[in-house]
Amino acid sequence: MPEEQTPFPSWLTRGMADLFPCGDVDNSDQNLAARLDAGLKLKKPLRIKLGIDPTSSSIHLGHSILFRKLRAFQDAGHTAVLIIGDFTAQIGDPTGKSITRVQLTSEEVEQNSETYLNQLGLGKPPGKAVLDFETPGLLEIHRNSEWFKGLDLSTVIELLGKSTVGQMLAKEDFAKRYSSGTAISLHEFLYPLLQGYDSVMIRADVELGGTDQKFNVAMGRDLQRHFKQKPQFGFLLPILAGLDGSQKMSKSLGNTVGIDEDPISMYSKLEKVPDNIVRSYVTLLTDLELDKLPENPRELQRAMALAVTETRHGSEAAKSAQISSAALVSGRLNIQADVPEVSISEITFPIKAFYLLSSLRICVSSSDARRKIEGGAVRIDGEKITNPNLEFSKRTVLLGKVLQLGKKTFRRFIN
Repeated sequence: MPEEQTPFPSWLTRGMADLFPCGDVDNSDQNLAARLDAGLKLKKPLRIKLGIDPTSSSIHLGHSILFRKLRAFQDAGHTAVLIIGDFTAQIGDPTGKSITRVQLTSEEVEQNSETYLNQLGLGKPPGKAVLDFETPGLLEIHRNSEWFKGLDLSTVIELLGKSTVGQMLAKEDFAKRYSSGTAISLHEFLYPLLQGYDSVMIRADVELGGTDQKFNVAMGRDLQRHFKQKPQFGFLLPILAGLDGSQKMSKSLGNTVGIDEDPISMYSKLEKVPDNIVRSYVTLLTDLELDKLPENPRELQRAMALAVTETRHGSEAAKSAQISSAALVSGRLNIQADVPEVSISEITFPIKAFYLLSSLRICVSSSDARRKIEGGAVRIDGEKITNPNLEFSKRTVLLGKVLQLGKKTFRRFIN
């Protein structure tokens, strides 16, 4: 967070990693507090931009940090402008990538877009949604193909003229790849420019992004100045560490919690996060008062897990998940815990244990399932199985039983 003291409300500064520019307190082009104040006096809400490239089919808690802040702006009366990068997703943001990303088809992007919006709460009342989709004036949704599909070559050349090869190679990801001799495709240089042009098209006052997005957000400021607009503020939030406590939360690393995961799975995963990241989870994923947190690390873990689960599923479901998780871990499986179910109706029996877990996608692969079973991480109704080739002869042998993988994953077999 910037050192300069600003009269920002706590909902705004909570979790903030960087804000730029942060200068003259009386200049609305240099100080966000001044622009907020000017907007209030003119009864003109600020336009808060968040761009998402639907390159996968699910949103995890790491993504939700930005959506939570966007919702906070909505709740304060400002307009959230959600840009679905259906055009730029087909290029792929090179940020954080050591190789050129695989380009998606328009059909894949559109399917992912619909899934994203549903997970964010489309069709739900504001109290049960991540974003407020219903209150008039608080949300605009744009697909950037609206302006990019009709972009003529002269405008593209104009945009390219606003940056240099030197500037692009100063971007950390490009610099590493260039110095290591890893190929950089020319279309990747376009991505920061196109993201910046999004800001021009929707006249953004503030752009939200992770700390890895500073280059791209700053590009938006440059292009807005070029097109005679007030430059946006860059509002950056930290990158959430995954369940391993070290690497960023990423589906490819298997250290995520999906925002639409069932309550027991969500709570069980969260109460086991390493001590070194619990407070960051509290700050970024909950509204718990930071000066009133439990001092005991275990109590803090449980409080955080309960609060995060409550934000997604409500108080009753979260408390039920907490009770059920404790009972399941302790082996008291005779209770009627609200364990998430998995259907085995499509499974062909007889089947070996390792293949069952991979077929149900409880493990990412057959080899992963073998390792988990041999390592003693798998139980069925509390009984540990260590032979990956253990064969289940028929469906009825498993129906109603609870599968436990480690201390975080539980599934009840149903037809």
